Amino acid sequence: MRCTLIPFVLAAFAATATAQRPAAEFTHADTLRGTNGPARSWWDARFYDLHVSVHPADSSIAGYNRITYTVLRPAQEMQIDLQEPMVADSMRQDGRTLRYRRDGNAFFVTLDAPQRAGATNTVTVYYHGKPRAARRPPWDGGYIWQRDSPGDAWVATANEGLGASVWWPLKDILSDEPDSQRIAITVPDPMIDVSNGRLRSVTPNGDGTTTYEWFVTEPINNYDVEVNAGDYTHFSTIYHGADGALTMDFWPLEYHLDAAKRQWAQATSMMSCFEHWFGPYPWYADGYKLIEAPHLGMEHQSGVAYGNRFENGYLGRDLSHTGLGLAWDFIIVHESAHEWWGNSISGKDHADMWVHESFANYAESLYEECQQGKAAGERYVIGTRANIQNDRPIIPAYGVNAEGSGDMYYKGGNMLNTIRQIVNDDAKWRGVLRGLQRTFRHQTVTSEQVEQYISAQAGVDLSKVFAEYLTTTMVPELEYRFSGDTVAFRWTHVVPGFDMPVKVTLAPGEYRFIHPSEQWQTAATTLGSPSDFKVDENFYVTARNVGNGAGPASGDQP
Repeated sequence: MRCTLIPFVLAAFAATATAQRPAAEFTHADTLRGTNGPARSWWDARFYDLHVSVHPADSSIAGYNRITYTVLRPAQEMQIDLQEPMVADSMRQDGRTLRYRRDGNAFFVTLDAPQRAGATNTVTVYYHGKPRAARRPPWDGGYIWQRDSPGDAWVATANEGLGASVWWPLKDILSDEPDSQRIAITVPDPMIDVSNGRLRSVTPNGDGTTTYEWFVTEPINNYDVEVNAGDYTHFSTIYHGADGALTMDFWPLEYHLDAAKRQWAQATSMMSCFEHWFGPYPWYADGYKLIEAPHLGMEHQSGVAYGNRFENGYLGRDLSHTGLGLAWDFIIVHESAHEWWGNSISGKDHADMWVHESFANYAESLYEECQQGKAAGERYVIGTRANIQNDRPIIPAYGVNAEGSGDMYYKGGNMLNTIRQIVNDDAKWRGVLRGLQRTFRHQTVTSEQVEQYISAQAGVDLSKVFAEYLTTTMVPELEYRFSGDTVAFRWTHVVPGFDMPVKVTLAPGEYRFIHPSEQWQTAATTLGSPSDFKVDENFYVTARNVGNGAGPASGDQP
C-alpha cells in the first residue's frame, strides 16, 4: 500500500542496468512493468501472504501468494506480474477459478465478482517453475543456487533490478507496497530459512522439510522480500537506540560464526551513526538482521544480505581511493543505510532510484565522519569522484522501469555533499536529513517531493542544482579571469538559470561565498596571483582560468 545494487565496478553496473534509451525504443513489456496502468491503478495491495517451497535438488520452487487488496474504483481486469519462465497454475477468488491471459511477464485476470470501491478482496495465485538463475548476483538477479564450502546447499534471492516477480506473483511496481506481509518458506532439512521480519513459527512437516514462517508488520519494498536458506547459526544483541530496545540478529553460516562475531560487531557503530544523522532505525517492530549470503550483498528490508567475506572495504578494496574505506565494512554500512534510504523512503519509479543510491552512497562518508571526523568524511566523498563517468543522466525516462546511470552512487553522493556546503550549517543539514525520514517515513516518493522538501527546509531554491546533477551529464564549470584587484566569474556547462553559490578564495587562506550566474560578475580580491584562486573542493565543480595565462585552475576536477 504505501531498497539495491552495489557497484563492483561501474562497467559492471552499466552492463546490467537499464540504459537510457529514446522513448521509441522502449517496449510494450517495459510499459507493462513500469507503468501503473489501467489493470493496476484501480487496486491497492494491502497484504501479501506468500508461501513457497524451495527445491535445491532441481532448482525449482512452487507455492502460492494470497493477494489482499482494496478496490479504489470498480474494474474487472487485474494485472498480476510473474516473469517467465515461471508458470501460473491457477488463480482463485471466493472459491471460483478465474480466467486469465498471459502477456509476457504479466497476467491479466478476469474477475467475475463485482469489485466495489472501498471493498477489500483477495485473489490467490498458485504457481511453480524454475526461476531465473542469477548469473551475476546481485546485479543480474534471480535465484542463487550454490553450495557452501562443506558442500551443503545454499540458496538465496537477489532481485532489485529484475523485480520481485522474477520468483513470486504480485503487483510488481515500486509505488504500491503492502502494509504487511507473511513469508512462509519450506526447505529441505536440515536447511534453515532466514527471511524478512520476525520468525513466527518453525513447523517440521514430517516429510523431510520444514516451514519457516516470517512476518513483516510494516510496509515493505517488494524487491526486498528474500529467501536465504542454508546451514545457518544465530547470535544476537540488543541495541538501546532512539526508539528503545532494538533486536539485532546475526545469521552466519555455522562455520563462519567466529568470523561473524568479530566483523559484524561494526553493525552497532553503524546503527549509532545513522540514527544520529537520519533518525530512528525505521523498523524497530521487525528488528535488524545481517544474513550471510552467497552473493556480495543487498539491502533486504530488516534482513540485510551480506557477502563481503568478513573483511573491511569492498571485498578488500577502498572505493574512495583514499585508504579510509579500509577501516570499515562497506557492505554493512552501505546496505544498512538503505534501511532508511530505499526501504523506509522508496522511490515510486525506478527512474528515481537516486533517492535510494545517492543517499546510501553519501551515508558512507557520514559514517567515516562519525568514526574519524568531518575532514575524513569529506576526503572520502571527494575521493569517490574518481568513479564518476558522466556517461548518461542519473534520472532516465519514467514509466518504463528504466534505471539511470550508475553515477547515481558517486555523483549523487557528491551532489548531496555539495548541497551540504550550500546549506552551510551542519545542524540544519542534519535536520534536513532527519526531517526527510520523519516526513516520508514508510512511504513511496517522487524525486520532485524529495527535491522540494530539501529546498524548503534549506531555505534555498535548489531546483537548478538537482536538474544539473540529476538530469544532465554536465559538471558545472566556474570560469574566471583576473584584472588587478578584481576577479570576474561565471558558470558554464550548466542548465539555464543555474546560479549555485560556491566558496572560493578571494583572500589568502580564506574561503568566501560568491554567487555566480551565467552572466559575468566581479568581486574584489587581495590574492597575489590568479594561481592562488581556489574553489572549495567540497563543491563538485570544475574551475578554469580564461584570462591571461588561462589553463586549468586549482579546484576540483571531475
